[in-house]
Amino acid sequence: MPTSAALPSHEHTGDPAVRGRLPAVLLMAGSCLPILGAVLIAPVLPRMQDHFSHIAGSEALVPLVLTVPALSLAALAPFAGVLVDRLGRKRLLVAATVLYALFGTAPLWLGSLYGIVLSRVLVGVAEAAIMTCCTTMIGDYYSGRTRDRYLALQTMCASASATLFFVLGGALGSIGWRAPFWLYAVGLLLAPVMARVLPAPHPTVTEPTSVGQHPFPLRRMAGICLLTVFGAAVFYTVPVEMSYLMDDLGVHSTGVVGAVTALASAATVVGSVLFTRLTDRPRRRMPVLFLLCAVGFLLMGATDHVALLVVGAVVNCVGTGLLLPSLLTLALSRLDFADRGRGTGLWTAAFFLGEFACPLALLAAKGMLGTLASAVVLLGLLTMLVSAALLPLTRRSPKTLPQHVPESI
Repeated sequence: MPTSAALPSHEHTGDPAVRGRLPAVLLMAGSCLPILGAVLIAPVLPRMQDHFSHIAGSEALVPLVLTVPALSLAALAPFAGVLVDRLGRKRLLVAATVLYALFGTAPLWLGSLYGIVLSRVLVGVAEAAIMTCCTTMIGDYYSGRTRDRYLALQTMCASASATLFFVLGGALGSIGWRAPFWLYAVGLLLAPVMARVLPAPHPTVTEPTSVGQHPFPLRRMAGICLLTVFGAAVFYTVPVEMSYLMDDLGVHSTGVVGAVTALASAATVVGSVLFTRLTDRPRRRMPVLFLLCAVGFLLMGATDHVALLVVGAVVNCVGTGLLLPSLLTLALSRLDFADRGRGTGLWTAAFFLGEFACPLALLAAKGMLGTLASAVVLLGLLTMLVSAALLPLTRRSPKTLPQHVPESI
């Protein structure tokens, strides 16, 4: 891992309750669990389809096994945020991690395809709680530049783990289509360590200590959540559509496609590393980041050359590696302790809603314009418009909320 992306030492947390790097490692590991659910079983879907080919509607139900957790997460993250604020971050995180392991391994012994789909819905419920808790606790434990670095590291871990889990899923899938589901048992290893190591956050004396002591900043969060839906679609376009764009240009080698996808993933990590070096406010950099992503889309969609397609993808992914932690940092800067769970839940829901809508929106645009490349060009133009629309907002000075919150065991 690059030096600039290394875990900040505990001296920079400003909180004596957070000792060493293990709490941060656990939160990063917890943040990767929903990514595991999103990609782990992708390599075994064809074998699973063969196994359940005698079931009516299996052509639609088997793909749902992969995608329904993300939809469930998007729908339920706001409710998870409410529970985070009412029940406490640590308690909910530990419970959700145990349930994640139980629901995630359920397909190992379930014989019904409908039962497996239901278990995947429940995995999404657990993922909603885990993702919301982990991000909220990063906001609770750390402040200022240290918080920004951890949010960037969260993006890097997600990008790197996606590639790792895809490889592991493929390797275990050679044993049988059920074998990858064993990896969900990692939750049973993480939960007791989380229970022992993670401090329980609490607010400072200057912050509201419970839900209902002041109005939730809904208007402030509505704009950033709407922008996050679009930002998530921008973020997921290259991972989802790159193989199809290369196929349209005559590149059919899975090895080449995999190498290019890995290069794009590395560019996302580079963007996240660059984020840790930025000193300006996230609000001020948003137009430039969306413009960078737009340039990448235009290069990708307006060329007939594979080399330029790859260059465009790299430019875009550097931009998205900067964009995602900037959006999350901006959202957390608008929340105090009593609101952080609900606000993070709304942001998480917005992000996964954008992920779910991304391929559907591009498919609709392809239907209207005739080619996927044209749809990507259209997305690039829309991204440029968003960049231009955000320019006037960079001159405003939003209210700054307290960012440091000490904790006790």
